[in-house]
Amino acid sequence: MGFFARLGQLWRGFFSLWISDAENRNPEAVYEAAIDERIKKHRELKKAVSGIVYLRNKTQTELEAKEQELKEILTQIPVALDEGEDEAALVLIQRKDELETSIAELRIELDKVSQQAEEAKNGLIQFQAEIERLKREKVEMLAKKANAEARIKINETLDGLSTDADIKALENVRESIQKKVAEADVSSEIKGASLDDKLAAIKAKAATASARAQLDEMKRQRAAQKAAAQQAAGGEAGVKKTM
Repeated sequence: MGFFARLGQLWRGFFSLWISDAENRNPEAVYEAAIDERIKKHRELKKAVSGIVYLRNKTQTELEAKEQELKEILTQIPVALDEGEDEAALVLIQRKDELETSIAELRIELDKVSQQAEEAKNGLIQFQAEIERLKREKVEMLAKKANAEARIKINETLDGLSTDADIKALENVRESIQKKVAEADVSSEIKGASLDDKLAAIKAKAATASARAQLDEMKRQRAAQKAAAQQAAGGEAGVKKTM
């Protein structure tokens, strides 16, 4: 190994020691840097997730539009046949076949992109949880550091100062520790879900329940209509048979 290579290694070694010493002297800055970096990554991930959700919504909208168009065409074909418009009926049937193929493809694509969106959202939630965990760890570790420093200060005070000075040092240490404990308690108390999140969840459940109730009522009405139609058809058949 050449002289300059050894000199480079020596310089990198000194630089690493200097960085390590700076980190040890200011652990709060290290935590802040780590948290800021994760927050930056979280923003990037959130942007990517929003793109997937946008694609899912776009696919859903396109699928619904084509399903609606197919529904309309299926009602138009019998009219064209009854009117003897064979050419129009042929065009409608061709369009029906195209729509059915497109709808089948869109459903497959929607299933795939919906799964990707759910996985991406779960990853985003887990990443957010990691950021919150690191914030709590920062508070806890800095409290431990302050506690350790306070104990060292106590020992130094007891070794070299008078009793009055020792008592004052102890009071300062106790106050510092209590402040750190209070900071940790505040972090624990506010880490739960916010009221807005809970209200949003309740609102979503209420909307789902309302939609379910409407669906059940629609099903009941359609069943009643079908039963009435079958009964009417049976009555007409009985009258014809009697005649």
